[in-house]
Amino acid sequence: MLRTRDRNQPGDNITMTSDNVTVIGAGTMGSGIAQVFAYYGFSVTLVDLQASFLDRALATIGKSLDRMIKKGTIGTERRAETLSRITVGTGIMGALPGAGVVVEAVFEDPDVKKTLFHEIDAVCGPDVILASNTSSISITQIAGATSHPGRVIGMHFMNPVPVIPLVEIVLGHATSPDTVQAVRAICGRIEKTPVEVADSPGFVANRMLMPMLNEAMFAVMEGVATPSAIDTVMKVGLNHPMGALELADFIGLDVCLAIMQVLHQGFGDPKYRPCPLLERMVAEGNLGRKSKHGFYSYP
Repeated sequence: MLRTRDRNQPGDNITMTSDNVTVIGAGTMGSGIAQVFAYYGFSVTLVDLQASFLDRALATIGKSLDRMIKKGTIGTERRAETLSRITVGTGIMGALPGAGVVVEAVFEDPDVKKTLFHEIDAVCGPDVILASNTSSISITQIAGATSHPGRVIGMHFMNPVPVIPLVEIVLGHATSPDTVQAVRAICGRIEKTPVEVADSPGFVANRMLMPMLNEAMFAVMEGVATPSAIDTVMKVGLNHPMGALELADFIGLDVCLAIMQVLHQGFGDPKYRPCPLLERMVAEGNLGRKSKHGFYSYP
């Protein structure tokens, strides 16, 4: 069973109290999440530690909306309306009052996330939904840093967020049924397909995906084939839209490594051991598209 509680406790009668959403973290995922909420009528405050990150996020959102215009999906008015609903700032705590839901989208580090949720919990009222976009870290552990764990839940969006409709709803040990119901309703409003999953390392998507990418890296390291050859097998032979190594570069090799480490530590199974080539590339700063160098080079 995914829901582990059958009774309400203080803070468990959760509904979304306002249409104000705070997104913490203006990277690839955070900017995509902000765009989707704003596109569907929510007022969004996007926050990060540096103004340059926020400038880059707004530029990314603008380009994404421009692609939608080019495809004929939206008009220029919808673009302007979406951008007008997004406010940015570097003061994280100041962005929390008035929020109905807070979505965390910072780096995949359990200590960073737990510290952040502890700070958020002290500012937000007990009925504010606290969601993490973590792709592999335990929601139960994150919720343990708060005084109201019933309102903490995982909302694992897929990349690119504006394109892929799936959201993994991850239930921690204490996540209340009311929180789950409220988040399912939110997913409906932003036209996402919610799938409830248990709080297990990697959840479902990354438990299946990351070992495949990791194995492709082993094949490169062992000289089985070049990255281009491996990706051609994936696309032409297995009908994947992207090659495994192309996808790893897109996700970010540092993110892939962090998830593989969570899987390896969480299950204690050597089949989840991160590829040494992946570890070396991350140590060298070759992170994929974000650094212009990974298994491929980018302009």
